[in-house]
Amino acid sequence: MTDPVSIQQPINRLKLRIAVGALFFMAGLCFASWTSRIGSIQQHLGLSVTGLGGVLSALPVGLMCSLPFSGWVITKIGSRRLLITSLCVYGITLMGLGLAENSFQLVCCLLLFGFSSNAVNISVNTQAVATEQLYGRPIMASFHGLWSSAGFTGALIGWQMIARGIDPFHHFMVISTTIIICIIIAARSLKDDKTASTGPIFVMPDSSLIKLGVIAFCSMVCEGAMFDWSTIYFRDIVHPAKDWIGAGYACFMGAMASGRFVADWFAHRFGLKRILQFSGSLTAIGLLIAVAFPYLGSAMAGFLLVGFGVSSVVPMVYSAAGKSKTMSPGVALAAVSTIGFTGFLIAPPIIGFVAGLATLRASFILIACMGISVAVVSSKVKVEQ
Repeated sequence: MTDPVSIQQPINRLKLRIAVGALFFMAGLCFASWTSRIGSIQQHLGLSVTGLGGVLSALPVGLMCSLPFSGWVITKIGSRRLLITSLCVYGITLMGLGLAENSFQLVCCLLLFGFSSNAVNISVNTQAVATEQLYGRPIMASFHGLWSSAGFTGALIGWQMIARGIDPFHHFMVISTTIIICIIIAARSLKDDKTASTGPIFVMPDSSLIKLGVIAFCSMVCEGAMFDWSTIYFRDIVHPAKDWIGAGYACFMGAMASGRFVADWFAHRFGLKRILQFSGSLTAIGLLIAVAFPYLGSAMAGFLLVGFGVSSVVPMVYSAAGKSKTMSPGVALAAVSTIGFTGFLIAPPIIGFVAGLATLRASFILIACMGISVAVVSSKVKVEQ
């Protein structure tokens, strides 16, 4: 019998764009729902701060284990099937996180959560590359903007669930059900690219892909630093009133989300290379402002610039990687993601190490150098327009 999921109608680029955008939003909503209830789960399981840190390390371990697997399996079944399957697993595993009754169960769920998260990331970005090719102009950043917007939505829903005393499992069950319904609706509009990957599966990335990976690495070092350390920087260095400690993180997240919705227009107008160079410079300038002038207004302005700076880098890098002439889009994205996510994962502990040896401000200067590196490497990479 024919698998209903595999039935493919003629591609309608608008329907494809809406479907891919909706699944980007669902992926972001799933992740944000988990992060919004970490405190609730910690309290339920009675985990110490140290214990929680150890448990949470399972998520990036699962993510990194998924990188080579996703690049391989996407050539076998196509990004459409991988996206449908992995997003279903992602949503169902979210419910498992809410059901965990001890640290071991939570670690097992987080390993699968991280594994499926990366499979979703690679497959949904491969679908986005295919959509972008149909439009013939940059639209990748707008998809990532939807993911960022889902982060705000998920945080808001989580806040309301906590305020109403709803436990994580029932919260996650609502989100998971929403995700499954969205998958069912969007599945028929996705592009079936199973036969599109005709190139070799295992090849060394060429110099252009490696440079794109380095750009992603440097930018994601900055992202990882801001996600984990921006609030601490405000608390320990800026010393604002208690109500303003989260202002820097809010500025960063707001700028990153909004920047992604306008980045495509700028990339179409000025080209990917110039946008990458400008983004790296903006990131470095913002961090240096926050370091040189550690006051509330100037630090907020600096973090705002950092948000705008990093907003377009990863979407633009993924867009360029998807046009690789030596690898299929899915494998190229997996290769670049492997390099880039390494930066996201190692940034927080490196900042802590440097801050311990010197100061937190010194570690942020180091992160500013990553922004400069984005601008420098971008000038040397060739990207398809």
